[in-house]
Amino acid sequence: MNTRSISLWGFVGTLVLTTLMAGSQALGLTRMNLPYLLGTMVTSDRDRAKLLGFGMHLVSGWLFAALYAAAFQSWRRATWWLGAAIGMVHALFVLVVASSVLHTIHPRMASEEQGPTPTRQLEPPGFLALNYGRRTPLSLILSHLVYGGILGAFYRLR
Repeated sequence: MNTRSISLWGFVGTLVLTTLMAGSQALGLTRMNLPYLLGTMVTSDRDRAKLLGFGMHLVSGWLFAALYAAAFQSWRRATWWLGAAIGMVHALFVLVVASSVLHTIHPRMASEEQGPTPTRQLEPPGFLALNYGRRTPLSLILSHLVYGGILGAFYRLR
């Protein structure tokens, strides 16, 4: 695999994905803030959670970029549309699986069955992350399509 390409385009793709999600939140399309959700897994300090979560999200973006690159290498080609297709699968996994089970590993997130407690006050995303707004799935899918498209368009095979 081309680690330089993964490092560069994984970084760029993650920044664009995070910017699109933050923009979606600022425009009222979603209440989801992925870096904040990740950061609150390791700290209860809300301000620190945003910074730590951004770092965690960036590292996750690089790790996922390596998975995308592995797929490109196995197919012996990388195109924007192949990257976007992987991005769609990635987004659907996040929406269907990860958002439904996040509360089981997040120490500060309530479950849909039991509700909030003094320690677990964050609202769980729920199926398709709909607890964070009706347009959340669209926002998440579009940002992951762009992330994958960037990786596919600019990743260089070895």
